[in-house]
Amino acid sequence: MPSNNPIVLLRERDGDRYLPIWIGAPEASAIAFAQQGVVPPRPLTHDLLKDVIEAVGRRLEEVRIVAVKDNVYYAELAFDGGLTVSSRTSDAIALALRVGCPIVSAEGVLDSGGVPVPDEDEDEVEKFREFLDHISPEDFESGAGEQ
Repeated sequence: MPSNNPIVLLRERDGDRYLPIWIGAPEASAIAFAQQGVVPPRPLTHDLLKDVIEAVGRRLEEVRIVAVKDNVYYAELAFDGGLTVSSRTSDAIALALRVGCPIVSAEGVLDSGGVPVPDEDEDEVEKFREFLDHISPEDFESGAGEQ
């Protein structure tokens, strides 16, 4: 992307919205490794966290994207037994991919940041990808320049 910031696109399961989340390059690599099934010779941070969770006998049930404030997404890890832990969204996604748990979003987060792209309209999906190639997180700031 022009801003050199990787983006994660999360797709609404039973809808037509995509949630674009800008992330850092290291987190993008961690997510890409998990998606591609790359197993490093030594555990990376997210692999280590997965191993620790398993070693203490817990299970990550789901990752929740719970809020967005000033263009920053907030997530939490929801473990068995009702335990939740705050997390950066990119780290939560990287961990979810490693353990195979669902990633869910609060409806308010989708309402404020979701971009509708109908499934059956491939041209719209391509236009959306082109749109993402030419924007930055600052373009989503509400009230920018207004007084």
